[in-house]
Amino acid sequence: AWGKKIPHVTSTPMFKKKPVQLTNDNPRLFFVGVVCLVLLYIYRALLLSSSNKSKKKTTNGMLDKTRKISAEEVKKHNKVDDLWVIIDKKVYDVTEYVEEHPGGVAAIAKNAGGDASKGFRGPQHPSRVFDIVEDYLIGVLEE
Repeated sequence: AWGKKIPHVTSTPMFKKKPVQLTNDNPRLFFVGVVCLVLLYIYRALLLSSSNKSKKKTTNGMLDKTRKISAEEVKKHNKVDDLWVIIDKKVYDVTEYVEEHPGGVAAIAKNAGGDASKGFRGPQHPSRVFDIVEDYLIGVLEE
């Protein structure tokens, strides 16, 4: 017994993990992936449709930001759920922004359907507001 050599024991894992395959061999994982892709597609479609619902489109699908809009037309959009304003002879549909306005609904609604240039240029607005408002441009004021 003293002279016998003990065979070298190597450590091998008791259970070998099989790698996950991203093929049809693993139907549950494949199904989850397909469902995720479909949900992302639906989410993207909803985002696109909600951001464009109130903006007038031209025949090629692009927003016509040079459309001439009369002051009389702007005056018709004077409610919180349909709010247009004129800023520096440009017309903006800010209906979707009203609830987000940091100064509150009343601050933006007081110029609903009219010229908001003076209030817009006030000291209360940071410089980034000039970029934000361009997202809501729908046309220019008719002379």
